[in-house]
Amino acid sequence: MAPPPPPTSAIHLAAAAFFGASLMAVASFFIHKRSVDRILDRLIELRARKPFKKKKKKNPRICVEEEDYDDGDGVVEEEEVGSEVFGVEEDEDEDEGMGGGDDRAKADGLESNPIGVATKNMVGRNEVQSINHSISGMSVDTVRSISVYSTRSVADTEDEERELPNGNFNPPKEIGHSTIQDARDAPLKHEMKNRSQYPNGVNLHKPKAVVDMPRNTHANSPSSLLLGNDFDVSAIVSLSASMHETFNSEEEEVRKMLRECLELREKYLYREQVSPWKKSSEANAASRMIDDPYHFWHVDKTDHHFQMEDGVVRVYGSKNDNVELFPVACATTFFTDMHHVLKVVSVGNARSACHRRLWFLEEKFRLHLLINADREFLVQKSAPHRDFYNIRKVDTHVHHSACMNQKHLLRFVKSKLKKEPDEVVIFRDGHYLTLEEVFKSLDLTGYDLNVDLLDVHADKSTFHRFDKFNLKYNPCGQSRLREIFLKQDNLIQGRFLAEVTKEVLSDLEASKYQMAEYRISIYGRKQSEWDQLASWFINNKIYSSNAVWLIQLPRLYNVYKQMGTVTSFQNILENIFVPLFEVTVDPNSHPQLHVFLMQVVGFDLVDDESKPERRPTKHMPKPSEWTNEFNPAFSYYAYYCYANLYTLNKLRESKGLPTIKFRPHCGEAGDIDHLAAGFLLCHNISHGINLRKSPVLQYLYYLAQIGLCMSPLSNNSLFLDYHKNPFHMFFQRGLSVSLSTDDPLQIHLTKEPLVEEYSVAAKVWKLSSCDMCEIARNSVYHSGFPHSAKLHWLGDAYFLRSPEGNDIHKSNVPRLRVAFRYLTWKEEMQYIYSGNARIPEEIDF
Repeated sequence: MAPPPPPTSAIHLAAAAFFGASLMAVASFFIHKRSVDRILDRLIELRARKPFKKKKKKNPRICVEEEDYDDGDGVVEEEEVGSEVFGVEEDEDEDEGMGGGDDRAKADGLESNPIGVATKNMVGRNEVQSINHSISGMSVDTVRSISVYSTRSVADTEDEERELPNGNFNPPKEIGHSTIQDARDAPLKHEMKNRSQYPNGVNLHKPKAVVDMPRNTHANSPSSLLLGNDFDVSAIVSLSASMHETFNSEEEEVRKMLRECLELREKYLYREQVSPWKKSSEANAASRMIDDPYHFWHVDKTDHHFQMEDGVVRVYGSKNDNVELFPVACATTFFTDMHHVLKVVSVGNARSACHRRLWFLEEKFRLHLLINADREFLVQKSAPHRDFYNIRKVDTHVHHSACMNQKHLLRFVKSKLKKEPDEVVIFRDGHYLTLEEVFKSLDLTGYDLNVDLLDVHADKSTFHRFDKFNLKYNPCGQSRLREIFLKQDNLIQGRFLAEVTKEVLSDLEASKYQMAEYRISIYGRKQSEWDQLASWFINNKIYSSNAVWLIQLPRLYNVYKQMGTVTSFQNILENIFVPLFEVTVDPNSHPQLHVFLMQVVGFDLVDDESKPERRPTKHMPKPSEWTNEFNPAFSYYAYYCYANLYTLNKLRESKGLPTIKFRPHCGEAGDIDHLAAGFLLCHNISHGINLRKSPVLQYLYYLAQIGLCMSPLSNNSLFLDYHKNPFHMFFQRGLSVSLSTDDPLQIHLTKEPLVEEYSVAAKVWKLSSCDMCEIARNSVYHSGFPHSAKLHWLGDAYFLRSPEGNDIHKSNVPRLRVAFRYLTWKEEMQYIYSGNARIPEEIDF
């Protein structure tokens, strides 16, 4: 009898199972690869067949062109995406570069034409057409999967020499050289008016054969072939699939509601009659401030008469006139319109549709990065001198009382205690106290002071505690130290605050490429606050070319009412706006205020948005009737500030004076109606993190390109953990976002808080150099710096929305990125308006 076989070990069984699984995985991979290759070869074969006839049909609702192809068996009708691939024609001939009248007519009519790509394209014509056609037939939900295989097809065939099924020979592709057929580049190259409309010497007709490449470099040179063209035809793949689908009644209803909301914003938003770039330099009053910011330039008094009625200042030509010169929408109309927007925001169909569009935009940007990230980086390397550190960055949201870091404040306090201990600084409890006596009363010496004892830095105890966060403005927890060092209306007339401010401004000027917009408070308790603030600014010579100023109004009516300082809400409105109208009508009545207002670019609303409030309606009492002790809602404040600023700006513009934009804190916390009011009334807002809760408002903010000045580190200390902050999501989806510091004293640790903000964001969200430069470019657009400064920082055509408005030698942002953002936004607008959108050539101002 034979002996029994030896038992099989567990190791042998595991090895056999692993070997079998590996064989199955390899076999499955090759089977899947073969199937995909067959599908792509079939698509290439279908598109490569020679057409025997071609006819074009213009459909204003769905921008497609129909082409009939003979496939040997009959006629196959196909729809081609109207704007699948974009590029700039590289032609040194000026006439050809500008295009003919027919091209411009087609561009103005938003006619979609098929694109023919030359043989030197990065991808052959037939591959591009097959890929784009396969994408155009897909819904938004399937774009993500098909784009992977489309990208793979391009990569696999990039360096091959092959003969296409129609007999045409496809030679090796050269990187960075492309041409475009018909008028597809017309929306990019000709979306501007005649040169005579821009008196600042902008040469909009200058031919640009090579886009964003080093100087003295030609398109066919070896360096250009190595680096690649920044704006190649094959670089931007436009996934406008849903533009060619048949819309059902539900989707059409959603688009109609969104159009109504956008039209309501157009109804309220203030815009200057003549844009700064269309004015002569002599007509721009703000430009004179650069030469002598403290000189009082005489402006004649006018006969205008004004008076406040129902919380809004009405302006008349003279005392005897009863016709209002600058009418503004009444409160009843505004609250009705705001509730209409809120109704749209709450509709389920709109929420679902906007969520899908936002998700589509986010995935589209990721696909753009997958294809073009390396190219953008190479183009940035080719731009001489510029990098992230030496492009202009504006801190678009920083409170003046917290503009320094804690170590800076500590060093300043110690120096004053050492050099000026006998300076009388405060009146408390019936006695005048010197600086040394103040610290003795607190049982402190200069040697004892350190950053921990100063205790101005926000920590975990301030999260969702706005009251504790405000207490961090008190050094050492003492309000008297805040009054001495961080107030401008004190016994020493704000001298210490002015000195530390000038030290901060000196640091800004030393960095050269960092700017700031400081917010300083006007409380509305008395009208003399304006003259006091202007006197502090002029007497201490606070001006810097690296900074401009905004006025912030704390929403503290309930506090002043309880103190007996005011009797109604209209008292606060009168204290804030009447002096502004007085100095506008007659600058000689407040000469220092007139000079100070030349540096004021915006108006802000601040306070804790998380406080519960009653949503206002059209039946709310008028400001003169608001005599109770409850604080009005945010949107109530917002409307009356907007209405008075609208009238004031109309009056100032008629006299050639700079205007003041409405840019409040909005959407940091609280109800969603804050963001609805901001959408209707504001040029841009600070924070806006609550947009993540409303896909409809988020999509509307994207379509309107409303600026969001976001501060993720500040939100991390107050309302939202950093990893939950929607900044990166907003950026990917194409919302106009910029980074700001908010409160460096409480939040940041370094001497350059703005760079610290960018640094943390870059590390957490893995932002590329191109991403950070784009965010910095957005910050310049959001800011209120004068037109002359933006011309110097961004280029002579910065006011154009199209890629022609970008100069990589100024912004370090590749035109490829700007073109992607612009064309994606334009496609969304065409989607909302069914192909009939009127795309503005210039930015809003």
